[in-house]
Amino acid sequence: MSKRPTIAITCGEPAGIGPEISIRAAWELRADVKSVLIGDAAFLSMIAASINPDIHLSALSLQAVRNNGLPAFPRDQIAVIDCPLAAHVVPGKLDAHNGRYVLQTLDIAIDGALQGWFDAIVTAPLQKSTINDAGVPFTGHTEYLADKTGTKQVVMMLATNATPQPLRVALATTHLALKDIASAITFESLSDIIDILHADLQKKFGIAQPRILVTGLNPHAGEGGYLGREEIDVITPALQAAQAKGYDVSGPYPADTLFQQKLLANADCVLAMYHDQGLPVLKYASFGLGVNITLGLPIIRTSVDHGTALDLAAAGLGQADHGSMLEAIRVAAQMAAASRASTE
Repeated sequence: MSKRPTIAITCGEPAGIGPEISIRAAWELRADVKSVLIGDAAFLSMIAASINPDIHLSALSLQAVRNNGLPAFPRDQIAVIDCPLAAHVVPGKLDAHNGRYVLQTLDIAIDGALQGWFDAIVTAPLQKSTINDAGVPFTGHTEYLADKTGTKQVVMMLATNATPQPLRVALATTHLALKDIASAITFESLSDIIDILHADLQKKFGIAQPRILVTGLNPHAGEGGYLGREEIDVITPALQAAQAKGYDVSGPYPADTLFQQKLLANADCVLAMYHDQGLPVLKYASFGLGVNITLGLPIIRTSVDHGTALDLAAAGLGQADHGSMLEAIRVAAQMAAASRASTE
């Protein structure tokens, strides 16, 4: 990588594995990525010293960065924008007093990315309950990012490089009960999602003419209307409208036969209709090495494919696998490079 991208890493729930995997991954990738951790500098330095005494964290004040920008620092150091904890952290034990702290780290990352300090942000897992228990209504990273950036529509995509070729699976709906999915899939929503997919695969992944395969909603993609009409009434018209724009999009395919090599070999992305239709295949193939990507934002954001793992945090350092965090940072760096190239 000719230019080290600058990537902000929010360390997530302090009582979980987020701080440890963030430090480990940032240190491992320091030759290729200029990582900037966001969190309590003293707390993170203590963890870093326990992991490896050779890891050096360089604390920066937020005000200094606002006034002067990010300073240059050597490759054997990792920068930390200091954001003080509200309460002492006990690994594995949640404390609502630190709920607002987690949001503050996110705010710093988002604002910095919008202002151009960072080429991308990578988020470690957080605990939604802790933030809600702190008195702040919170549904998740994705919704928070959309709100803070003024983005009306975002698309959730998981990706992995642990398969014979890169596998990317985007979702038309995310965390909805099965009974609500059919009504949530409309011509307008699908059209918007396909627009975002096409645009971001071009700009943020450097794919000149993205090839998108789309699943049906019903078994056998509706069996010609005998098992449901969503494919006929909604999905096919949305695909035809996208094709009229020049998009390379095809379907609807039966989901149970779409995920085979001869079809995926000619695809850059699969658009599945709901969470448990598209993600089990990807997670079976690459659990612990997947990356969660939010498309449609004015900034680049990736995340790990797992949660806070409080039990592993309570067991002590060295129990957690930082593979997904490594991949999240690598993918963010690749997206940053592609995005930069698209504007040159």
